[in-house]
Amino acid sequence: MILIIAGMIALTIAVAFWLAAQFTAERVQFQATPDGPCAFGHSMAWLAIRSRDTEAVLEALRVINPEPCNWNSGVGAVYDNQLDELHVYVSPPVDNWTFVVGLPLPHPVGRGFVDKCTPLLVDLGGHFPDVQYFFTYPLIDFFAWARVRDGRLARAFAVTDEGVAWSKGRPTKEERALGLKLFELRGVRGRKGDAGGEMILHPTEDHVMRLAHRWSLDPTTLSIMPSQQPALGYIAEAPFAWRSERIRKADRPRKTA
Repeated sequence: MILIIAGMIALTIAVAFWLAAQFTAERVQFQATPDGPCAFGHSMAWLAIRSRDTEAVLEALRVINPEPCNWNSGVGAVYDNQLDELHVYVSPPVDNWTFVVGLPLPHPVGRGFVDKCTPLLVDLGGHFPDVQYFFTYPLIDFFAWARVRDGRLARAFAVTDEGVAWSKGRPTKEERALGLKLFELRGVRGRKGDAGGEMILHPTEDHVMRLAHRWSLDPTTLSIMPSQQPALGYIAEAPFAWRSERIRKADRPRKTA
């Protein structure tokens, strides 16, 4: 009897693993049948790189285990709860722009963490004439954008619900064209009475998309762009070096008297 019960338990476990494998395989499949662009952008990070050479972008990124993948599977993977922490999708070119999409991209996480975003952008700027970074995550009021042109970091900005976390270079004409009066007033910090205090003005996800449109392409409109031929991109694992890393106490700059 004991052997029968043990056999039934083993069989149950084997069936459970088989069903889990089948579910996973059906849930996410990296298809290699060329298709047209898919929209993305909501609660997402991406690079827009001015290049039609997807393989050159792959090489410059140093991603892991790239494999051919169409738009539908690639965008689906970076939005999948089980895959989004490890994978990025490198798209085929759209109007001279190649996109790198995924939350594993380095983020400007502010003080206390190693800045891995700026070095990546500057490094890519040594290979391509125009490299742009965008990040929007309304759930935590995190919005960011940056641009490297001709190898130089021209602009970088990030804001959270705690204030500005990243600011380099002067606001571009495209940013100024958005108009601060269009930004939502989320709160007032340190306000005293009717006068004084610092007003904290935050952009919204819509502003990030509009800026992307002015700098390159609005990714939320890719699926309706005309005359785009079916093509393949690549799905890949993000390098370990992109992961967030706290600054060690020994590496912190010492304050001088």
